[in-house]
Amino acid sequence: MTPLRIAVIGAGHMGRFHAAKVEALARSDGGVALVGIADVDAERAASVAAEAAVPHATRAADLFPGADAAIVAVPTIAHLAVVREALRAGLDVLVEKPIAATVEEAETLLDLARTLGRVLQVGHLENFNSAMRGLPDRIRRPRFVEAHRLGPFPERGTDVDVVRDLMIHDLEIIQQLVGEEPERVEAIGVPVLTDCVDIANARVAFPGGCVANLTASRVSPTPMRKIRIFQANAYFSIDFIEQRLVIFRRERGAPGARPEIRMEKLAMDREDALLAQLRDFVDAVRTRRAPRVSGERALSALRTALRVIDAIPPIDEPL
Repeated sequence: MTPLRIAVIGAGHMGRFHAAKVEALARSDGGVALVGIADVDAERAASVAAEAAVPHATRAADLFPGADAAIVAVPTIAHLAVVREALRAGLDVLVEKPIAATVEEAETLLDLARTLGRVLQVGHLENFNSAMRGLPDRIRRPRFVEAHRLGPFPERGTDVDVVRDLMIHDLEIIQQLVGEEPERVEAIGVPVLTDCVDIANARVAFPGGCVANLTASRVSPTPMRKIRIFQANAYFSIDFIEQRLVIFRRERGAPGARPEIRMEKLAMDREDALLAQLRDFVDAVRTRRAPRVSGERALSALRTALRVIDAIPPIDEPL
């Protein structure tokens, strides 16, 4: 099998990780090949490229002629320009989340990918967390969802607010489990270390009756990434850091006795989510199937994330 030639665009925090995973997959089965690293910062591009002994460039387009696909890990504001250029060059693309800075930009990329027949996958990484394995098949009309995604301010920095940086992960997962976008959104947020909102809470209500309460913070000392889902006969607790899924089910006791709650811890082999995502992308490119996290799914999550941001009232005075 001819290796799928992949260029990594962006040599920052995530770009370095993506390059390492492409190299790891190349060594394990030879199904892919890393053809180069591009970044506007020549020194940074050269540093990451040297680790993999591949060429580097400051212009992404310089790598496109020798590539079949691209992984785009540049700042969100540059997603439209870089992904559009890669698609027009005939490449399939895996782009970091959020898919784009605005709904209009995301729709532009989706329309172009459809027109050109290209795969467009978006890096909503938690879908490849082993704790998610088998969960969608167990969900039956959830009524209430609670999500917490907290942690210290990232050393990598960020160019977007905490909603598009962190909360969007949980919005995307919840919308897929519920099967629809919310009809009502209420939110509050506060900027702490940046000019954008750094901690936010949202309450979203779905047409089918489910309500979700989400909190995201990048100014919290202790990391937490958990979702709890409640439905008529069960409660699911997902810990993304521990890659653990615990299910609490209601069971009928003896006649006349109260129902009992049985806890079930699902044994999950810890999985490298970034490598699993890469494998899914490569398979989607080779088979021309839709990737697990399509551009359409990512657009839906972005649309709701922007509604959350718009619902946050302005701060009357600085902290």
